[in-house]
Amino acid sequence: MPLRDAVENCLSYLQSARRLSTHTLKGYRRDLELFLRFCETRRIDTASQVDVAAIRHFVSDRRAGGASGRTIQRQLSALRTLFNYLVREGLCDNNPALGIQAPKSPKRLPKALSPEQMEQMLSGPTDNWIEARDQAIAELFYSSGLRLAELASLNTLDIQFNSALVTVTGKGSKTRTVPVGSVALTALKNWLKVRDLHCADPSETALFIGQRGARLGVRSIQQRLKLLAKKQGIYQSVHPHMLRHSFASHLLESSSDLRAVQELLGHANLSTTQVYTHLDFQHLSKVYDKAHPRAARRKKESS
Repeated sequence: MPLRDAVENCLSYLQSARRLSTHTLKGYRRDLELFLRFCETRRIDTASQVDVAAIRHFVSDRRAGGASGRTIQRQLSALRTLFNYLVREGLCDNNPALGIQAPKSPKRLPKALSPEQMEQMLSGPTDNWIEARDQAIAELFYSSGLRLAELASLNTLDIQFNSALVTVTGKGSKTRTVPVGSVALTALKNWLKVRDLHCADPSETALFIGQRGARLGVRSIQQRLKLLAKKQGIYQSVHPHMLRHSFASHLLESSSDLRAVQELLGHANLSTTQVYTHLDFQHLSKVYDKAHPRAARRKKESS
C-alpha cells in the first residue's frame, strides 16, 4: 500500500473508531505529513519500506532542523500509532518506531498566575453581554481546571447548577465530572441570562457563543482571555493552559492532595500531575514537619 494511503486510512480509523478530537487529529496529520515529506525525499513509497534506520534518520533530520526533544517525542508517538494500526491490519510485519527514543529535553513547568493576579484578572466589569461571557469563561477555567477543548465543547446542559458540577469530555473522549465553585456558578448564571438574546439559532446547544450566535471557537476563546487579562492590567500572555495550571497549583498548595488534583485535571498518570503542578520548598517542608513522625519527634526534642 502507498504510504500516503496508509496514513489516510489510519487517520480515518482514529476519527471513526477511536473518536479522537478534531484538535488531536490535526496534530496527528501535521506530524505524519512531516514524515511523508521526509520519505518522499528518500524515495520511500510504501509502508513496508520503512524500517528502523528510516525512523532513526527521520529523528536525526528533525533534530538537525531544531525540533525539541518534546516535539520529536510527539512525532514518534504519531508514528507508533500509525504502524501499530498497519500491523493490526496486516499491512506491516512490525512497528519500526518501537524502542526509538527522542532526545531528552529539560522539563519546563507551565507558568501560573499568582492568586493575587487571578483575583485582579477576574474582578473586571460585566456591563455588557460579551464581558459577562468572558467573565464566565475565565471563572470556569480557573474554578474547574478545564482544558481549552473541553470548555469550548461544553453545552448548556453540561452545567449542573443544583449539584455545582460540570461534565466534560477530555482526551480520548473520556468524560469526567468536576466541581464548579460558587463564584463561577454565579458568573455562569449571569451569562445564561443574556445568552439567549444573542443566540442566532434557538436550537443551539453551545454554552458559549460568539457575536454571530454560534459556538465560540477555541481561537476566539484564547484571544478573549488575552484581551481580558490585558484590560485588567496583566501584561503576561495569558492563555487557557495558564489558568488550568494556576487552578492546579493553587489547589495543590492549599490541600497537598496530589491524587485529588490528578482526578480533577483528568490525568491518566500521576507523573503528569507532578510535572503540571509544583510546590515551593517552604510548603513541602511544612507538609513534612506536620506529617512525618520522625520530623514531629525531632521538633519536640529541640523545643
